[in-house]
Amino acid sequence: MAGNAGMMTGPGTNTYLLGEGAIAVIDPGPDDAHHLASILAAAGGPIHWVLVTHTHRDHSPLAAELARRSGAQLIGLSPPKDGRQDETFVPHHRPADTERLILGDVEVLAIHTPGHASNCVCYFVERERLLITGDHVLEGVSPVILPPDGNMSDYLNSLDKLLAFDFEYIAPGHGDLMDRGKGVVQALRAHRLAREAKVLRSIPKLNEATLDSLTPLVYDDVPPDRHAWARLTLEAHLIKLVHEGRVLERRGRWSLCSPSEA
Repeated sequence: MAGNAGMMTGPGTNTYLLGEGAIAVIDPGPDDAHHLASILAAAGGPIHWVLVTHTHRDHSPLAAELARRSGAQLIGLSPPKDGRQDETFVPHHRPADTERLILGDVEVLAIHTPGHASNCVCYFVERERLLITGDHVLEGVSPVILPPDGNMSDYLNSLDKLLAFDFEYIAPGHGDLMDRGKGVVQALRAHRLAREAKVLRSIPKLNEATLDSLTPLVYDDVPPDRHAWARLTLEAHLIKLVHEGRVLERRGRWSLCSPSEA
């Protein structure tokens, strides 16, 4: 675990090492010399592959230096251009959706799961029934959806997509290993839809439903110091509802669609 604990990173970013002999590293984390030394010591052997789940700056910046030091191949999807990404990550290989990667004595399936970010990939270790999720599924919290690159419709579709795979355990980007993984994914999906329903209930209560006025109403169960992040996910919900024809947006003000407008 990297030493970058914080409000949005929990206890820190989890780095996973797979294999014996030839090692694969997943999500090396932020560019931190102490964490680099910890990874090299924990590997106990040559690192041949460095994979990332996505390129937010708490997950991938150490990848380039780790690859330089070890000669490893970088695997993952290129960073989108939204100003929030680690642009130092330049992959040698961009895995196709459901591509099977042979990493020494370990096989993983790369599953594209856009939503939190457009380039999110989960890695499924079928033999262990273990799903490594980055920030797509977290322990105890729901991930922030970061528009315009993050997309709520994509996120919900990606949760549904994961349920087709036979996993039992989830190894998240932050927090502890979780069992009963499918139940975790189903609960997360239900939480997102319950929050969406709360958005729809809250809009008519306001004379002017703006992001700033809606956030404390929709997230009245969330501490105010997290509202700046909650506002981003709220915007992602509203964008989804506009695309579905359930909400209208005019100059930063949101309203429910009337039957004639739907």
